[in-house]
Amino acid sequence: MAEAEFPSGFMKIFLGSEYELARRQAREFAERELRPVVRRFDEDESFPWDLWRRASELGYTGLMIPEDYGGSGTDPLLAAVIVEELSRGFPAFSLSLIAHFCLVGYNIAREGGEDQRRRYLPVLASGKAIGAMGLTEPEAGSDATGIRTTARRDGGYYVLNGVKTFITNAPIADIFLIYAKTSPEKGAHGISAFIVERGFPGLSTSKPFEKMGNRASPTGEIYLNECRVPRENLVGEEDKGVYAMMRGLDIERIIISAIALGIMQWSLEISKEYASQRTQFGRRIAEFQMIQGKLAEMAILLEASRIYLYEAARKWGEKPGDRGIRGTAASVKFFVWDAAEKVTREAIQVLGGYGYMRENIVEMLYRDARLGPIGAGTAEIDKLVVFRELMLRGDFTV
Repeated sequence: MAEAEFPSGFMKIFLGSEYELARRQAREFAERELRPVVRRFDEDESFPWDLWRRASELGYTGLMIPEDYGGSGTDPLLAAVIVEELSRGFPAFSLSLIAHFCLVGYNIAREGGEDQRRRYLPVLASGKAIGAMGLTEPEAGSDATGIRTTARRDGGYYVLNGVKTFITNAPIADIFLIYAKTSPEKGAHGISAFIVERGFPGLSTSKPFEKMGNRASPTGEIYLNECRVPRENLVGEEDKGVYAMMRGLDIERIIISAIALGIMQWSLEISKEYASQRTQFGRRIAEFQMIQGKLAEMAILLEASRIYLYEAARKWGEKPGDRGIRGTAASVKFFVWDAAEKVTREAIQVLGGYGYMRENIVEMLYRDARLGPIGAGTAEIDKLVVFRELMLRGDFTV
C-alpha cells in the first residue's frame, strides 16, 4: 500500500497505489496549471475553457462515469481524492467538474436507461458536452420537492415549463438533467427527471450571475418555455424522480465536500509558511502560543474532515445509492464545510492585514468556502436530515 503525502499534514492515510498515483497526477496538474491562473479567472469571472479541455485529457470529466461508456469508473473515493487535489489549485473549477460528472453523468449512469447511457455518457465523459442539473427554483430552494416546473404529455413528447435558478454550469451546459412535476397533485411523488439538450426548442439560459465566490464557475438560470422533450428522454419511471433526486443529493453532498478538503489544505499550507517567516516582537509568529493553537486546530479540522469524508465515499462505493448512507452524507457535508469556514477564517487571521488583501489567495478561499453551507442543501437542511435519520431510522449507531 502506498501512503498519501500531505504537504502540511501530520497523519498518513493509506489508500493504495491506484489512489496515490491519481493524487500525484491531480496535484501536479493543480500546482503547474491551475494555481498560476486561478486569480485571473476569479477576477474576470470567466470559465477556463483550456483547462476544461486539459482536464478531459486527464480523464477528470469522466469521473463517476462507467468505463464502458468512456468514463474513468464510478469509484467515489477516487473522485473525492482527485477533487480534493484539484481544489488545492482552483476550487471553482472543481465545482463545475462535480456539477458535470456527478450531478449529470453519474445520475444518468445510475438512473437512466441503456439507450440514454449510450447516447449521452460518452460525450459527457469526454468533456465534449458539459452537464448541468436543474433542480433549484426561485420558490423551491431548501424545499426541493416543492418545485413548480411542470411536464405534461403531448404525443411522443413531454412539454416542460418553468424556471430553474442558481444552477451551476447553466450558462455553458449542453446537456441538462431537469426535474419537473408530471403529476403536481401528487406532490413529491409526482416528480420526474428528464434529459434536455441545449438545442431543444423552448430551452434557454441566462448570463452568468455575479457571485461572492467560485466566480470562475458559471451559475445561472434555466428557462423552459413549452420545451418539447422526447418521451425517450424520461429518466427512469414517470412520477418516481424523487427517489433519483434524493440519491443524487446524497452522493453530491459527499463529493462536493472534497472541495472543502482542498481549500483547507491550501489554507493551512499558506498559514504555516507565513507563520514560519513573519516576525513580530523579534520572533517568528509561529513561536507564539496563540498562533500555534490556530495552526493546530486548522490541522485537526482538516484531518478529521478527510478521514470522515473518505469513509463516507468508501461506504457509497460499497453500496451505491444505499438509503442508509443518507444521514452520513448530510453529516459529512455539514461537518466538513463548517470546518472549511473555520479554517479559512483562521488563515486570514494568521496572515492579519495581508490575509485581507486581494493579493493573497486566502481571501478567495474564504469566499469560495462560504458556498458549502448553502449549496447542495443548506447546513440547516443537513442537520434536519441527520435528525430525521437519527430518530426515524436509528442511524449513527455502532
